Amino acid sequence: METEHYAFILVIDGKYWTRLCERTRQGKETNFFVRGNAVAPLDAKKLFFYVKKPKMQVLGVADFVERIIGEPQDLWNLHGAQSIFDSQEEYNAFKADRKQVTFIRFNNFAEIVNPKSKEALTKILGPLVWFKARYINQKIAKQLTN
Repeated sequence: METEHYAFILVIDGKYWTRLCERTRQGKETNFFVRGNAVAPLDAKKLFFYVKKPKMQVLGVADFVERIIGEPQDLWNLHGAQSIFDSQEEYNAFKADRKQVTFIRFNNFAEIVNPKSKEALTKILGPLVWFKARYINQKIAKQLTN
């Protein structure tokens, strides 16, 4: 039986997507995606990175390791250097007045060589307007990378 929680699609801003790709090409270690809420995987094998407007495409994939929810300053102190943020000031602006944040640890990040067009992605995932992070099954995950 196929698990419905094979992979999780994260929504990422284009600025952070570009930064993640540049750091990866430079051999720098970025292993944490940060969310301002607890909508994040608990049990998944893969993470997919959906880049918001104007791209509106799933452009990357990584292995999911774990989700850590906690107090923003504590998580920054432990894992901030491996996050997508360039500085604590940038992170503080992102977290604003949140009492908790979520750090999603991943490894083996890679850009998808031939990402699906917006039109093809709509056929696989449905409408991309107001797209939300969510789980997908293995069949859909394969469609995103083939």
